Amino acid sequence: MNIWFWRFVVLTYLAAALLWCGFWGESRPWLAAAGVAALACGAGAQLGLQMLLMRHVLRSRRLPRPATGVVLRAWLTEWWFSLQIFGWRIPFRSQAEADFCPVQPQGQVGVVLVHGYFCSRAVWNPWLRKLKARDIACAAMTLEPAHGHPVDAMVANLHRCVKQMARQTGRAPLLVAHSMGGLVVRAWLKTLTAGQRSQYAAHVVTVATPHGGTWLARFAHRLPARDMREAGDWLQALGPLPADVSMSCWCSSRDHIMFPPTLATMEGAQLHQVEDAAHMQLLFDERVWKHCLQLRQQLQQS
Repeated sequence: MNIWFWRFVVLTYLAAALLWCGFWGESRPWLAAAGVAALACGAGAQLGLQMLLMRHVLRSRRLPRPATGVVLRAWLTEWWFSLQIFGWRIPFRSQAEADFCPVQPQGQVGVVLVHGYFCSRAVWNPWLRKLKARDIACAAMTLEPAHGHPVDAMVANLHRCVKQMARQTGRAPLLVAHSMGGLVVRAWLKTLTAGQRSQYAAHVVTVATPHGGTWLARFAHRLPARDMREAGDWLQALGPLPADVSMSCWCSSRDHIMFPPTLATMEGAQLHQVEDAAHMQLLFDERVWKHCLQLRQQLQQS
């Protein structure tokens, strides 16, 4: 559903730009150019508003606020990532990178990648390419059903992917989850016995996941976004991290979606906080990538 939604949005924007240019292009080219620029800047304006809200909330809670220059750089970088992800990868490249199983997968620790809200497996295309280049078993799914359904409804989709990976390699995989994907992983872990958790989850890395909810979700009226309300009923029922699961949490104090950053942490998990990355930007941060590679190598040797 997310794929078709973003495809519709992109094609609508392109059609509007063509119609506008066709109407004004000859008589007032400056107006045609201004209209196209306004359409292109829509996503940037939304990101800018979210950045301002993030700074306001951090100030109201007496938390450290990022410097204006750092926020500006994060905003511009996030704008660029958003255009790539929501304007190209998700609507048109969701199957561009297939899951990968090496010739000799047995005994290898594979990697399962779980996307976040309003996304698809396409967000992981750069990760899939790099993992395949290293001959590492990897898989990413598109979580369904999406809109209008609770986070719990996506658990079965995740379970099928993880189960297949574990069957191919004979080892529990490393799970890397972005944003809401981390909540899907936690909801899935809750359905497993201790024996199943050791069989299917060697370690979980969450990146910008609203473990305690997020301030922005107070404006959500539909599922699954409503499940991510700060200190909401669903999150309270989800409970703590099982004692037999090891987890690493990555968060950023410049995240314009997952704020305040303290809500992206879990008791009992290893915390990694950066100061200079926005929400999607953190997913492609070299520090996160290197951490996951090193962690997988440690799991492989254990």
